[in-house]
Amino acid sequence: MSFTVAALYRFVEIPDPAALRDRLQAVAEAGGVKGTLLVAGEGINGTIAGTDDAVEAVLAALAAEPAFGGRDGLELKYSTAAAMPFGRLKVKVKPEIVTIGDAAADPTRRVGTYVAPEDWNALIADPDVVVLDTRNDFEVRMGRFEGAANPEIERFSEFPAYVDRALDPVRQRRVAMYCTGGIRCEKASALLLARGFDEVFHLKGGILAYLEQVPEAESRWRGDCFVFDERVALGHGLAERPGPRERDAGLQKDEP
Repeated sequence: MSFTVAALYRFVEIPDPAALRDRLQAVAEAGGVKGTLLVAGEGINGTIAGTDDAVEAVLAALAAEPAFGGRDGLELKYSTAAAMPFGRLKVKVKPEIVTIGDAAADPTRRVGTYVAPEDWNALIADPDVVVLDTRNDFEVRMGRFEGAANPEIERFSEFPAYVDRALDPVRQRRVAMYCTGGIRCEKASALLLARGFDEVFHLKGGILAYLEQVPEAESRWRGDCFVFDERVALGHGLAERPGPRERDAGLQKDEP
């Protein structure tokens, strides 16, 4: 038996996060879905796994919420797992769906320019573009795009300090960034725009969309993509890449 895995997020104003948490938890538990969903006033983020029908029930419940008004705008990626990749279900209310700790990073107001996976190679080949990996150091060392800078952070909340320390909107006028599924780049791009950077681009759907859509023969990705479940890593076509579970303490405290 294989399991459907759905990674999802959306930045949208949710008036009552606790009530949404309760409704989603009830639907997920009824279908035996496992994984993590984070709910905040700014939106939802998470990865869940279960049977096709059970995962679909959770997504349908989410789409039926007035705040969402359907699936339009929901960043959603499917993959499969040979075994259940999560030990339990966690549906939590958080201050942020991905923690950066800087109010200037508000994707509900402004984000960078989305770049489709098929256009990403041409953008990062431009010598005037600074390519920036917004993930933590463990993830970057597992795999990255050719020529991408590693901020060497342990968790995403350290990213604003890295920007203030290492980047300059006068010298680095064009910045292209990426992350696992796209959510961290939403906040990172909003932060850079607030800091005065003119041209900020981010990979739509993140590394997962790129690995799913870009043929391996044309790829500029090197290594594996770490994912926050027991599959450890994914490769091209979102195929499982099993390996040792070498997660340091800093990584365990970070969110996808």
